[in-house]
Amino acid sequence: MSTNGQGRGFAPLDPITFEVVRHKLQALTEEQGITLQRVSGSPVVTDATDFNNGLYLVDGTIVTMGPQVLFHTGTMTHVIRSIIRDFTDSPGINEGDMFLLNDPYRGAVHQPDMSIVAPIFHKGRHVAWAGACSHQLDVGGMAFGSWCFNATEVQQEAMLFPGIKLVERGVLRKDLWQMIMGMTRLPLVLGLDLKAMIAANVVASQRLCEIMDRYGADVVESIMKSEIDTSERQLRARLANLPDGIYRARDFLDHDGHANRLYKFELAVEKRGDQLIFDFSGTSPQAPGFINCTRSGLWGAVFTALMPILAPDIRWNEGLMRPVTIKADEGLVCNAKWPAPVSGGTVSATWLVMNVAVAALSRLAAFSPGHEKEGQAVTKGQMAVLTMAGRDRDGGIFGTFLLDSLAGGGGAFIDHDGLDGSGDYCIPRPGIANVESAEAGGPFLYLFRSFVPDTAGAGRMRGGFATGLAITPHDTDRIDARLFAHGIEVPNAIGLFGGYEGACGMHMIRREDGADPIATIYDFDSLRRDGAAVSLGAKPGHVPLGKGDVLAYTFQGGGGYGDPLLRDPARVASDIASGLLTAPTAESIFGVAARDGIVDEASTRAARHAVRRRRLGGAEPSRPPVSDDRRPSLRADGGRFVCACGHDLGQSTGNWKDMAVTRRVEASEHGRYLLLHADLELREHICPGCGTMLESEVCRKDEESLNSVQAFAINNG
Repeated sequence: MSTNGQGRGFAPLDPITFEVVRHKLQALTEEQGITLQRVSGSPVVTDATDFNNGLYLVDGTIVTMGPQVLFHTGTMTHVIRSIIRDFTDSPGINEGDMFLLNDPYRGAVHQPDMSIVAPIFHKGRHVAWAGACSHQLDVGGMAFGSWCFNATEVQQEAMLFPGIKLVERGVLRKDLWQMIMGMTRLPLVLGLDLKAMIAANVVASQRLCEIMDRYGADVVESIMKSEIDTSERQLRARLANLPDGIYRARDFLDHDGHANRLYKFELAVEKRGDQLIFDFSGTSPQAPGFINCTRSGLWGAVFTALMPILAPDIRWNEGLMRPVTIKADEGLVCNAKWPAPVSGGTVSATWLVMNVAVAALSRLAAFSPGHEKEGQAVTKGQMAVLTMAGRDRDGGIFGTFLLDSLAGGGGAFIDHDGLDGSGDYCIPRPGIANVESAEAGGPFLYLFRSFVPDTAGAGRMRGGFATGLAITPHDTDRIDARLFAHGIEVPNAIGLFGGYEGACGMHMIRREDGADPIATIYDFDSLRRDGAAVSLGAKPGHVPLGKGDVLAYTFQGGGGYGDPLLRDPARVASDIASGLLTAPTAESIFGVAARDGIVDEASTRAARHAVRRRRLGGAEPSRPPVSDDRRPSLRADGGRFVCACGHDLGQSTGNWKDMAVTRRVEASEHGRYLLLHADLELREHICPGCGTMLESEVCRKDEESLNSVQAFAINNG
């Protein structure tokens, strides 16, 4: 490498120095994250790991990143570039400065995700940036938590910082600090978190300067740039060996905070040579409510989806995005135009972008020899937000954000089930608070937190089962809760190649009129007793809780992979024995008859054959079904789509669904916790030869089925 882009020459690197320094840079990033987590006083950071940090080049390019919320590191590159663009001349970027930014139109995902970034100087020369970002419990605005259901423009939602110089030449600016603390409802928590991010950046700066002192600044800069170039080169080489084609996915978001309108997210990923084009042109226009995301959230979600599927063994940095082009016109719900409200964007539009990107890239992996195992069904396609505020047991102000909803179900893979209560796809190192820790933070009690049976998306490999919980006020007269999610009337955990969708989430309230529910409500059956639990819908917003009231919510299960009728009956029996699957669901969806852990093989064969005949409109299957944990049932061989049984489904450049049997079915046929918005329907696409389910698809009633795979030159035989 001859230059670093600034005219500085570099000597050739020896491989030992390269590896030592590379690992030191990653250790620096790890220590930066540990510092942030140890100093922070927020359970969002300390227990739920809703933060991230990283090291960046002088121009904002990502060098290293932590294993926490991937959205954050992916968007901090936009934060830094925004500051460089807007503030290089005035107020200037100097040694010892740190900048605070939470404006989604300048790089943040949404306003509660505050970033503090610091230029790193070595011997008077600007050599890098350190950045830290964490979700804050409250940053002002119309409602506690700064999730603004009723907002119609971004100015209503929270304080907006464009990149203010919070620390100037090593000194915290008290005027700005006091202004910020005056606009939050939880100044002690926010103040400690901001200082935690400052401390994390100080550690990163000190460690990088120590590394440069030992090995030379030119050597370290060369290695940082080489790391990025290497990741780009490795990904391009991988892409060049994958089949060219277009791989599509579609998902929907219910309710925009104002009305239960439906928003479509449609993605076509075109893979040509060593490049990927993500085209979101089929996505709905931006919403009047707070569910939109900006360009930075869109970029961060694509980055998050791509890394585990196409680069699980490549070091994660911005080199992975260099082969990527994103097409999304301004004014879409996934690329909102100012001043659209966006405070819910990180768990709404950004989440849906991640869902469709995971599904489309997983289809690419499935048709790529040697990469089939990297694709997966969608993990818990929604995020449920529950904030609570009021007076605590001692009369003081309390506020919290429960992140138990991380524990939905993981998406299934071609050769293994999804994890139960897996954590989110966007958080490689997830965690949730212990019940006791959460209860210590406010005047409420958990009545239960447990897995919910029958929530996993069915499949030859099933998705993970989801969790749910119920809480009640304790030692207080009132709690002001705010609850919202999507995926209450849309099963967003998309299954693959015949796998079913994971269960929808549920929001429920049971009013007990002051009676103590501790002895009577202990699981979901007791919650629903006497029909007293009422559904709240996707975005109930403000939910006041009084003595005896019970608020419960559940999360989506993971999507399944492959036709449920191809699942090993012994695995089904095992899930029944564990209490995670009920016998009626085993019979109706998996076609498995089992009692006391013993499978009735004859009844199971007969039941599965009857389901296949029903799928084919009463016709007898002409071919036997084929189960394979190495390749999906839908394949492309010799330029044609075929089922694993050998039935021809047309040219690989066409739409294989035109040659399949398509059925419209009730949502309940795919699970007792599946609900569909009034504008949606569920379609099954089935092999006409063997009756195997090849794809389950949620569609608008007036839309054509999606051409999910369109190959140019492919042979995955």
